[in-house]
Amino acid sequence: MKYGFIKVATAIPEVRIADTKFNLEAIEKQIVMAEGQGVEIIVFPEFCITGYTCQDLFRQQQLLDDAERAMLRLLDFTRQLDIIAIVGTPVSVGSILLNCAVVVQHGKILGIVPKTYLPNYAEFYEKRWFASAFDMSPTKVHYAGQLLPITPEPQIYRTADGVKFGIEICEDIWSPIPPSSVLTLDGAEIIFNLSASTEQIGKHSYLEALLAQQSARTLSAYVYSSCGFGESTQDVVFGGNAFVYENGVQLASAKRFQMESQVVICDIDIEKLRSERRLNTTFVNAQHNLFVLPVGAGTYEKKYIDCMPKENAEREFVLNRNIAPQPFLQGETIDAACEEAFNIQVTGLAKRLLHIKCKTVVLGISGGLDSTLALLVCIEAFDRLKFDRKDILAVTMPGFGTSDRTHNNALLLMQELGVTMKEISIVPSVTQHFKDIEHDINVQDATYENAQARERTQILMDLANEYNGLVIGTGDLSELALGWCTYNGDHMSMYAVNGSVPKTLVKQLVGYVANQTDNVKVAESLRDIVDTPISPELVPTNESGEVQQKTEDIVGPYELHDFFLYYFLRHGFQPSKIYYLAGQAFEGKYTNEEIKKWLYTFVRRFFNNQFKRSCLPEGPKVGMVSLSPRGDWRMPSDADSTNWLTEIEQL
Repeated sequence: MKYGFIKVATAIPEVRIADTKFNLEAIEKQIVMAEGQGVEIIVFPEFCITGYTCQDLFRQQQLLDDAERAMLRLLDFTRQLDIIAIVGTPVSVGSILLNCAVVVQHGKILGIVPKTYLPNYAEFYEKRWFASAFDMSPTKVHYAGQLLPITPEPQIYRTADGVKFGIEICEDIWSPIPPSSVLTLDGAEIIFNLSASTEQIGKHSYLEALLAQQSARTLSAYVYSSCGFGESTQDVVFGGNAFVYENGVQLASAKRFQMESQVVICDIDIEKLRSERRLNTTFVNAQHNLFVLPVGAGTYEKKYIDCMPKENAEREFVLNRNIAPQPFLQGETIDAACEEAFNIQVTGLAKRLLHIKCKTVVLGISGGLDSTLALLVCIEAFDRLKFDRKDILAVTMPGFGTSDRTHNNALLLMQELGVTMKEISIVPSVTQHFKDIEHDINVQDATYENAQARERTQILMDLANEYNGLVIGTGDLSELALGWCTYNGDHMSMYAVNGSVPKTLVKQLVGYVANQTDNVKVAESLRDIVDTPISPELVPTNESGEVQQKTEDIVGPYELHDFFLYYFLRHGFQPSKIYYLAGQAFEGKYTNEEIKKWLYTFVRRFFNNQFKRSCLPEGPKVGMVSLSPRGDWRMPSDADSTNWLTEIEQL
């Protein structure tokens, strides 16, 4: 593996019914192609050696012998190959015939997996020819020149890199408790399914939901291959389905109803799956409950079938999957994600207001992204609660660096949204404060900037007391991760609605509301806010009235930092892997040197600013990542970042 990825493939070969020679050649071509692209495991459909729709031909000894001879040739063909191939074929065991998956590598059969659940309804009548794994006892069988164990018990295979996988066949996944549920609890990280699923109106979407749910439920990867062109269309049609899922998310799929063979290649992030399982204590509890033994009965021993190590030279690693530049939004359309996130924020605030019997909120409005989103959340919460918008006290507090653009947007929004407007300049009070603490007003350092942030927070807190209201926090998740907030300034509030919303999502949310509103002036203002360079506006503008202090010039692009934050917190990835993934996601937009520079900045600032996150106000968790010390993230404020920064330096 490289960066925790394993490259797999799901193949749909063209078949001819009962023509094992033709079918084997088609399989071999796809194996060679996959091996050449660094695939480590490839799976083929159910009965790919003979064809699934042979019907009573499965009773012919000629077909069974031909299938075994094809397996012998496949073993010889793969003798010099590292790839692990999983193929479907009939296997005779004494007086019964089994529908099997055969695992092949380096010219040897590593194992044979019999199908457990045989469909015998509607167009399916497999019990006419085959027995179930339930119908047999563990035994050994002479097959394709080898003496092999075959058993109905779960079989877990382990690659030379330690990746564990299991196999189930078609109908198994449709059963109430699929074998893959046991296999994954027994340690399997990938499930391969050899299938022959017929096409019907509506069945395809149901199949996708079924596979996604099983992958999500078992915190596993699920690789599915189903029969395609060439199977008999006497009564049914096989469209050719191939899917790769990872923890419920579809990574890749084949096109249906194609007349050509297909191979879908994808990289599965085993490291991510292991991280999810470590995080999810329910998974561990389920493992314990499944394999719990009576007192004194000893411990449960997991038995693995070890695959063989690679014999050929390592190939250059090429990632065969898309890495989304906005991981907080992956798996959802932007509008759907925004609608859900916005509703979570609104519902959280509404509940808090009802609980404390408060009908007034106070918040600062700068004309920037964060305060705008907080205001929009307040508006929606008040509307749903049927509270008067006039009880939203929106305060604009211009200072030394406030620009006309943000100030005008703040005033327009407050006026058009019908809230109570208040403007309090902080210039006189902060100027007096500088005199009190003997700070030179011409020295625009941290004291100069933080004094303004704290003065604004003091005003809001005191106004909340005056009006018996709740101060609504506006700071976002990205700022908290970077420590880009003033301790006991914008860092503090009475309820922080944006606290787990990353900056990239804040921007999307404001744009989403702009597209939803019927007020043309509000929509125009919101879109202008989205386009305004992000700035705390704490130092004076230049002679043209433009802001000189642009946040992303100082701390780096937020889209990079949000990317780093997601993989650092959600999956605990090492800096080297995050660096690699960022290079894939932002290829052509940022150079490797830029990514390395800002990744170093992110890690350094993240560690150094934990003390600000250890005492955060309450607020709703919106996405998969939060920095609340009561929820997702607990970290000592004096943790050392040396090892992380050293790894980045060595990139």
